[in-house]
Amino acid sequence: MQNINPDYIIGLVDGEGSFTVYVRNPLKVSLIRRVQVEPKFYLKLIEKDKKILYQLKDFFGCGSVYFQKDTRPNHQNCYRYEVYNRNDLKLVIVPFFKKHILKFPSKKKDFLIFCKMFSMIEKGAHLKESGLKKLYALKQHMH
Repeated sequence: MQNINPDYIIGLVDGEGSFTVYVRNPLKVSLIRRVQVEPKFYLKLIEKDKKILYQLKDFFGCGSVYFQKDTRPNHQNCYRYEVYNRNDLKLVIVPFFKKHILKFPSKKKDFLIFCKMFSMIEKGAHLKESGLKKLYALKQHMH
């Protein structure tokens, strides 16, 4: 059993994690997804490493682990640990990564943009077209 600690998590997330915000393009009318914005933190690993994802779930005390089938040639099926509950993001995930700083410049940049976007969402920016446009523009700067 791998010892899960903050340094291990930072290394794992630097390599395999992602902070992202789905933002519906405000210029396109879409009936496919009702959700306008959806912030999430996730980490994806191959099936044989899935126990690490369950350890992350236990460490943080939130999120879900689920199977993610991959039908692309030369790709393996994966498992994904994901936190999308806004309260869990606000109270658990964001404070952890503010205290324990990511090392990779690209991940650090994405996290900072994620935090800015999350703050805007918390203030209701996504409920106005102008705010949705700003969020969509910020999203374009994420990896």
